[in-house]
Amino acid sequence: MASQSTYHSAKGGADFLGLRTTPRGMEIVYDDGVKRRMVWRVASASAEELIGDALRVAVEQVRVLPALYTELKKRAIAVDAVLS
Repeated sequence: MASQSTYHSAKGGADFLGLRTTPRGMEIVYDDGVKRRMVWRVASASAEELIGDALRVAVEQVRVLPALYTELKKRAIAVDAVLS
């Protein structure tokens, strides 16, 4: 069974970040609420809690995607694009 965690900005923005566990591994999902949806598979062995912390910090920033990349890099979490 797949598990998931979702993160929305407390500032009322439409940006969404999600973490889901599928049979293929953990995936990070981004949706801007209008036209952009992106999915990355977590390539490095990382704790779900560590990834969740990165998503929580990133979703609260004005520019969510650059913040997401920065937070993943800080925590040495490697990802591979699945869908964009």
